[in-house]
Amino acid sequence: MIRNGHGAAGGAEPPGPGGRRAVRVWCDGCYDMVHYGHSNQLRQARAMGDYLIVGVHTDEEISKHKGPPVFTQEERYKMVRAIKWVDEVVPAAPYVTTLETLDKYSCDFCVHGNDITLTVDGRDTYEEVKAAGRYRECRRTQGVSTTDLVGRMLLVTKAHHSGQEISSEYREYADSFGKCPGGRNPWTGVSQFLQTSQKIIQFASGKEPQPGETVIYVAGAFDLFHIGHVDFLEKVHGLAERPYVIAGLHFDQEVNHYKGKNYPIMNLHERTLSVLACRYVSEVVIGAPYAVTAELLDHFKEPKRRGIFCQIDSGSDLTTDLIVQRIIKNRLEYEARNQKKEAKELAFLESRRRQEAQPETERL
Repeated sequence: MIRNGHGAAGGAEPPGPGGRRAVRVWCDGCYDMVHYGHSNQLRQARAMGDYLIVGVHTDEEISKHKGPPVFTQEERYKMVRAIKWVDEVVPAAPYVTTLETLDKYSCDFCVHGNDITLTVDGRDTYEEVKAAGRYRECRRTQGVSTTDLVGRMLLVTKAHHSGQEISSEYREYADSFGKCPGGRNPWTGVSQFLQTSQKIIQFASGKEPQPGETVIYVAGAFDLFHIGHVDFLEKVHGLAERPYVIAGLHFDQEVNHYKGKNYPIMNLHERTLSVLACRYVSEVVIGAPYAVTAELLDHFKEPKRRGIFCQIDSGSDLTTDLIVQRIIKNRLEYEARNQKKEAKELAFLESRRRQEAQPETERL
């Protein structure tokens, strides 16, 4: 069991330590197919200051610079709002981060991962704020990328959760998007995710239920954590004045038994971090039983009376299956998008290499 925090977005901005002015941090991005790598970036950014503002690009901007997104802008706005380290979301944020944007939202600096983000014409989107010294960098989460998740959906293998050897077809797909002439691409390369106790500790808060809080238990696969899950958990969270929501995550083998094919797309460790990042969840049970038993309820000190089951309509029709269908339907467009991204990165790196190779006098 892993205990989590459960704050609410949009609260009053807290003062900094010692009553000083709060340090305001800016992050921006597409946040398409939000995964625990995105959440980890925002966690690191929030730790650099006191108040985190996240700008999310529109569908139009993303299509112009990268290619069509998988999720709509409204879906992406809501997903980012659900991440517990985010204090405020700015919809329709400009694709290129400028000093004007930082000043408009009174942000001291912006934070981005140690990867390259380029415009349609190959310019670094953080060029201006880097030059002004208002740019900070955080470490990219190894072992996860949107490209890798798409590969798992398109290729019906179970290697990502069953411990099988990765198939030659999947390896070929990974190599086609994940490598460049210089070796492994550090931005879109596919690698195996390694769970550590430290990573769990970073995502969890360790808070126990307090007197007067209502303990609510939910369970499921929570695969490819998406807006349907967020809508459901938000409604569950609203069932009580002081809720303490415990999310049980089924083992990979259990999910594969009732879902079939190559489900779950994300393995248990990956799904754990995804759910822990949600502000509506207080605690996670790793490997929860499929059947909710009396012993399980007693473990959580739930009332011993029965008839406490409640069915919640999330109001969303989005499912993991529908996400996979979106990917398959737009496979060619999505692959073209990733190839375009790789080509821009290679051109940018080559340009920078040539500049660094020039004698100092030539550069002057």
